Amino acid sequence: MGPLSARLLMQRGRPKSDRLGKIRSLDLSGLKLLSEHLDPKLLSRLKQLQELDLSNNQLETLPANLGLSHLRVLRCANNQLGDVTALCQFPQLEELSLEGNPFLTVSDNLKVSFLLPKLRKVNGKDASSTCSQVENLNRELTSRVRMISEELVASGGIQVREADVPERPPKATAAREPRAKPVALKRPDDTPLSLSPNKRVCTSSSSAHVKGSDGSQPTLEPLHFLQCHSKNNSPRDLETQLWACAFEPAWEEGQAGATSQTVATCGGEAVCVIDCQTGIVLHKYKAPGEEFFSVAWTALTVVTQAGHKKRWSVLAAAGLRGLVRLLHVRAGFCCGVIRAHKKAIATLCFSPTHETHLFTASYDKRIILWDLGVPNHDYEFQASQLLTLDTASIPLRLCPVASCPDTYLLAGCEGGCCCWDVRLDQPQKRRVCEVEFVFSEGAEAAGRRVDGLAFVNEDVVASKGNSLGTICLWSWSQTWMGRGKQSTLAVVVLARLQWSPTKLAYFSLSTCPDEGIVLCGDEEGNVWVYDVRHILTQPPPLPAAPQAPTQILKWPQPWALGQMVTKTMVNTVVANPTFTYLTALTDSNIVAIWKRQ
Repeated sequence: MGPLSARLLMQRGRPKSDRLGKIRSLDLSGLKLLSEHLDPKLLSRLKQLQELDLSNNQLETLPANLGLSHLRVLRCANNQLGDVTALCQFPQLEELSLEGNPFLTVSDNLKVSFLLPKLRKVNGKDASSTCSQVENLNRELTSRVRMISEELVASGGIQVREADVPERPPKATAAREPRAKPVALKRPDDTPLSLSPNKRVCTSSSSAHVKGSDGSQPTLEPLHFLQCHSKNNSPRDLETQLWACAFEPAWEEGQAGATSQTVATCGGEAVCVIDCQTGIVLHKYKAPGEEFFSVAWTALTVVTQAGHKKRWSVLAAAGLRGLVRLLHVRAGFCCGVIRAHKKAIATLCFSPTHETHLFTASYDKRIILWDLGVPNHDYEFQASQLLTLDTASIPLRLCPVASCPDTYLLAGCEGGCCCWDVRLDQPQKRRVCEVEFVFSEGAEAAGRRVDGLAFVNEDVVASKGNSLGTICLWSWSQTWMGRGKQSTLAVVVLARLQWSPTKLAYFSLSTCPDEGIVLCGDEEGNVWVYDVRHILTQPPPLPAAPQAPTQILKWPQPWALGQMVTKTMVNTVVANPTFTYLTALTDSNIVAIWKRQ
């Protein structure tokens, strides 16, 4: 179906008329209409239209300026709508149908009642109960925010900075959509935004020692254990799987590599933003029906309406539904959604040199590079696709090459470690893997999963998965030097680090390049800490035997919530660049925070 025409509208309109201004009812269902087919100039000529049927089309959005001020009945069932904000242009709407739009959630139903005060029926049902729910929700949130604010002010737990407040509110400050993984349920009592601190238990037992650069022995003390991703906030939920965490970048310009003490975590249907020092959950974004697998921060420079420049942290989150949600954390709303992939997104990664460039890696065996662009005054994004990188197996970890991040991208995949040329001045916008890395002799080793990947400095890569019980440190420059025209390259191994002999996979490693630290969790709930500065500076030949960890952080037992958990896996561990705070995620729904003393 192409753009609408006046002739088609008169054929499908009632009563029959040769003038668009006399049509009161219009049936445009089943025409395979796309959003761009809805021409506002044409439709605004329907001055008397009261009933419009757009069901069974392929609409992703509704234009914001259709001019149908008298519309009372709107049917949009069985489309691809992902947001209901545009419905606010129909203030007289009394009946609305939205069934069969897979990207809309329970929270969107609440938003509809907020936007349309005269609404009587939604999806053929009485809307009065939903309206009452919205009123009760508003009262509850107001009460909770007031209570929490009083507690925080009394405890001195939070300081509000003027720069953190958006210049103007979004067009609708209700919460946005969700994401999911294996199973996530839609529940009417879920709200997308929660400001309350969640269940927290503090402990000071089980400290660990890590050698400092001056030979001193700074200690890592367990600070907080939180269950902030629990279903229905239940302390009995020890099953929600947590997947990823990332520290917020520094707000101040000119502080490359610095971070705040704020960390984002994701798991189940929620993304939480936590103050590591206090253990307070500053913000919580919930998306019923979604399961979040990955989060990544960027810091953008935006210009306010007054013409002032300011830094603004944006949190990208993605998961089962293949959507990337861009969260304005401090304002508490989702300001953009990218329909990035048709299958689940395994991981996200921002470019270290281009603050608006985002890589997304999916189970559809593709990596896509996006340019988010700079948001407008309403905090809205217009993302564009720059590159598509095809993979032979599912990509699990992404890592721009530290010495040339605008040229090459590494990915740890189910089938091994691969590299792509990502230069934007090349003509091909869709590219296959340029080089596959081999970690040992033999074809079998070439196809082994790489589920951990990170640069320790500008040259040395830490990777995990190709051999049991070890983490490999290898040189990017020495490996790449021997490339020639080969499509497979044997990595130049510098050293191996002793790690757990487990056959289980998907334990993500991380690094603190400024501190020369490598981190990885294990199946017993331990955190393995390696100070590898001596390895990086030691001339060859290096010892053949795997290097032991500097320290293993033992999971304190008994620990959280008055319950005895005898065994838990730490699948993700991340520290901020200064190694002041360390955050670990477990398969038993616990976020653990350590602090270096």
